[in-house]
Amino acid sequence: MWTLRVDNLEKTYDDGATWANNGISLSVQSGEVFGLLGPNGAGKSTLVKQIIGLLMPSNGSITLGDVDLVTDPDYARQLCSYLPQAPMPITAFKVREAIDIAGMIRGGSRPEVQKRRDQLIEILQLEEWRDTLGTNLSGGVKRLVGFAMAVVEPAPIVILDEPTNDVDPLRRRLLWQVVRDLGERGSGVILVTHNVLEAEKSVDRLAIIDEGKLIAEGTPSSLKNDDRGSLRLQLMLPPGSRTPPLPSYIGENVRVGNNVVGVIPETYAAEGIAWAQGLMTEGIADEYALGATTLEDVYVRLTGERSATT
Repeated sequence: MWTLRVDNLEKTYDDGATWANNGISLSVQSGEVFGLLGPNGAGKSTLVKQIIGLLMPSNGSITLGDVDLVTDPDYARQLCSYLPQAPMPITAFKVREAIDIAGMIRGGSRPEVQKRRDQLIEILQLEEWRDTLGTNLSGGVKRLVGFAMAVVEPAPIVILDEPTNDVDPLRRRLLWQVVRDLGERGSGVILVTHNVLEAEKSVDRLAIIDEGKLIAEGTPSSLKNDDRGSLRLQLMLPPGSRTPPLPSYIGENVRVGNNVVGVIPETYAAEGIAWAQGLMTEGIADEYALGATTLEDVYVRLTGERSATT
């Protein structure tokens, strides 16, 4: 068992005038899937680049077990498998070749890497592209190949930056199966994302970062403690329509596209349903949904922003 520890990490630019990370402290255990959430520009990628030794912190420490990853950035890169948000450079390679090369670069033997590669191709349903050159792949398939390259010979820490970008819904579910399997094999997985809905279903613990600071950390359930006794009311409006006046019992709310989502006390459930049904009768709303609050609602409350939902 090992623990990755980030203690009071700071990263500044412009002679200290700009903060990318400001006093971040967190830990990730072996076998744990840890979510790193936050809006674009929150400082997530900067944090990751310091963990894998691509950036030097301005202050603070990063250790994996007894290893100081700040003083030994080369070793940090050996201890971390990384799927960047940018596309992997596989244009001139066939799918199976790209995965094999990545696995052997990480020290895997050819037979074991090829065995694992075949398993990943089957699990992720990539069989029809196994001999296709990267230049001929769609964005979603390229993303899955990049994911397979990162996990075919996983390091103790596997860092996945927006792994499901451009991936179709079916294969997203298959990808999450592989992520959970990585945890069971003992790797610690850091999932970097601003898709809160996916994170809630996939992580053991998570941290929310905004404007370079850690603003919340815990399990999905523990972060929703403040919303106990509340429900989320979602109203789907016709395209181009204005948001109708909201009852006073609807607290924090946000509109994204044609959807208005608000939080109401459980005691107002009947009133909320009656109000929404009345709007449907008047043609002001097309549909509504009432259910338990989600991590998405917590995220909106803490950051003031809606996360990605696709």
